[in-house]
Amino acid sequence: MAAHRKPKQSPLGGQAGRTAATLALASAATATLFEGSGHAEPRLTAAQVKEKVDRLYEEAEVATERYNGAKEKADEARAAFERLRDEAARRTQRLNTARDGLGAMAAAQYRSGGLDPAVQLALTSNPDQYLERAALAEKAGDRQAAAVSAVRRELAAVRQLRGESTGRLDALREHETELRRQKAAVLGKLQAARTLLARLTAQERARYEAAEAGREGSGTTAGNDGTGGTATAANAPTRADRSSGGERGPVTAPNGRAAEAISFAHAQLGKPYVWGATGPSAYDCSGLTQAAWRAAGVSLPRTTYTQINAGRRVSRSQLAPGDLIFFYSGISHVGLYIGGGQMIHAPRPGAPVRVAPIDEMPFAGATRVG
Repeated sequence: MAAHRKPKQSPLGGQAGRTAATLALASAATATLFEGSGHAEPRLTAAQVKEKVDRLYEEAEVATERYNGAKEKADEARAAFERLRDEAARRTQRLNTARDGLGAMAAAQYRSGGLDPAVQLALTSNPDQYLERAALAEKAGDRQAAAVSAVRRELAAVRQLRGESTGRLDALREHETELRRQKAAVLGKLQAARTLLARLTAQERARYEAAEAGREGSGTTAGNDGTGGTATAANAPTRADRSSGGERGPVTAPNGRAAEAISFAHAQLGKPYVWGATGPSAYDCSGLTQAAWRAAGVSLPRTTYTQINAGRRVSRSQLAPGDLIFFYSGISHVGLYIGGGQMIHAPRPGAPVRVAPIDEMPFAGATRVG
């Protein structure tokens, strides 16, 4: 009976199975295609790209100022740690010298023997000489006590210095960690901006760059993007920015120092923006204003949010050449006012130091220094 039974076939075997498998694969491919299409990032207009890029550059500048602040604190902590380390080394050397002297005294005492002083006096053939030596020994004992006190003081000082050094080293490591975090934030924002700009067509990119340079139809932009990339025709904007945005004649400044700061800033026109840079070949915004006033003999702090407190606050209607002008709610950008509603500033990656109207960014405050 078993020999006459037909073998059972799988319901998906043979031609039917192959057909079902083909349909399943086709269905899966179609589903994947539609799924991918549903999640594809929509095409952004040139205006939308510009809006996003502008926001990313603003966020990068915020991160840059935080990086500058973290770097300043890290540099201060490193200098303090090195001073403490050097002082601890000097104190340790003095401690070792004091210990050596104390050891020599102890060895001399040991060699002189241990007889009771009364016995030594009784046995001596020259009592006067003994008493004289005893007086010297008493003085030596005083010196020994002073030496012991010196050793104790140096030992305590070395321990304190080493403890302070450990604290400074911990602070330095914390600042360096923050420094790396802010650096990563800056680089991430700049990379995101470059990725967005790469999505523009050549014509859209040319219009964007021309608008940024303030020269419709130029099609070029300047300088270093702060991370090693360089745009095309890097020399052209240097010439344009040196001749745009106001007069190059004498500036009526309220005092000689303000005039010197403005003169220095004028000499930097066309130099590239590089985040974290303080000159002389490149600057970020606060690096430029710091360098300009340093040339005039005034020391400014490093960051925008500390520079705004470095002088007397003035209103927008009271602006005078040489004043520092700050922008955005987070005080993340600064320029040097030169009069006539114009400033010199280091704008952002891809845009060199240039003259620009102060109303191109939201005004946040101004400070008069010098």
